Amino acid sequence: MTLPTFSGKPKKPKKLLMIRRIVGDSMSPALASGQIIIASSLFINPRPGQVLIFYHDGKEKIKRVESVMDNRIFFIGDNPDCSTDSRYFGWVDNEHVLAKVIWPKVHT
Repeated sequence: MTLPTFSGKPKKPKKLLMIRRIVGDSMSPALASGQIIIASSLFINPRPGQVLIFYHDGKEKIKRVESVMDNRIFFIGDNPDCSTDSRYFGWVDNEHVLAKVIWPKVHT
């Protein structure tokens, strides 16, 4: 019997469901400040129009996918006047995506 090998690098556990409260107006009118959302880490295949939670600059952010290129994503807020998004911080690596918003249904 062989035992599994350990690479020495612990794997980050994935949260299947995430519940978050929207802070700010960057995603209004689709998602209003104070609104509760549910997101899933299963079956994330970033496509334009989807709303994703990602990790950037030490914070979780919720934005809409504008475009995807070479495992990098360009995010924008639905309310550009109130949003700090990829127009300011650039492309985000796909590995920083945490979950896809599944409720409420956000129109694409």
